[in-house]
Amino acid sequence: MNRRTGCRNTKKLELYSPMNFAINYSPQAAELVRNGTIQIDYFKTPPWPEMIAEAEQLAPVAVHFELGIGNAIEANLTEIERFLASTATRYVNIHLLIRPAEMPGIPVEERPAPAQREAVIERMLAGIQHLTAHFGAERVIAENIPFHPEERASLLACVEPEVISTVIEESNCGLLLDVSHARIAAHALGVDAHTYIESLPVARLCELHFTGIHNWEGYLMDHLEILEEDWPWLDWVLERMRSGGWAQAHMLAFEYGGTGEFFRRFSDPQVISRQVPRLYAMCHGEPSP
Repeated sequence: MNRRTGCRNTKKLELYSPMNFAINYSPQAAELVRNGTIQIDYFKTPPWPEMIAEAEQLAPVAVHFELGIGNAIEANLTEIERFLASTATRYVNIHLLIRPAEMPGIPVEERPAPAQREAVIERMLAGIQHLTAHFGAERVIAENIPFHPEERASLLACVEPEVISTVIEESNCGLLLDVSHARIAAHALGVDAHTYIESLPVARLCELHFTGIHNWEGYLMDHLEILEEDWPWLDWVLERMRSGGWAQAHMLAFEYGGTGEFFRRFSDPQVISRQVPRLYAMCHGEPSP
């Protein structure tokens, strides 16, 4: 029983069925789909109408909304409804992100005191419940974020598993598990990444994100090519779902490639054509090519 509203019961699935597979929309990925080099179920896009229109010529679109705790209350819910109605998007996602300027009394790089942690939880719940009140808790998923102390872009409290679990359970929403974000957050907290992930509310898992993590002189960067040492993490996640230990995600998104300055540098068609078939096969329970 939770402290505020109670939470819905989540039954573990006894059988595993194939997941959908998505990749970030990029001109490079679009061309590979167009010429039949890769197969996907969805393109993942931001809520950008022009990109959505381009992507929908080739595959259904799952929109990934640019919502954090700070801007969720000001979000245009009518516009989000239009995206839900006009695309194949199943969930309204929100990032469990609070920027330091939004709660200046909370330490950025240190574990908060109990009262401070409770304040962070209350702030997160206010943002998420604004969405669940409108769309229903079953339509909202919350995504775990990474933490880079040197960036000071978020509070360390945002990646504490006890905060994430409390917020998701009490808001009654689902979990969007970004595996790479979780590995980076565990590193920042100084804890084992497998233990960290298992301590998240995986019984409420609805969607997965996955990319490679590269070490750039001590800075752990995701949204990159999958390295050999990254693949076992996806194997482990899929095994945990298939064993019934976790709920089953409806989709795995490979967050590689895109548009903009960063993603234009990392939208290598050779990477996409090499790694997507393996990912697609893993999602659909097929032998790896």
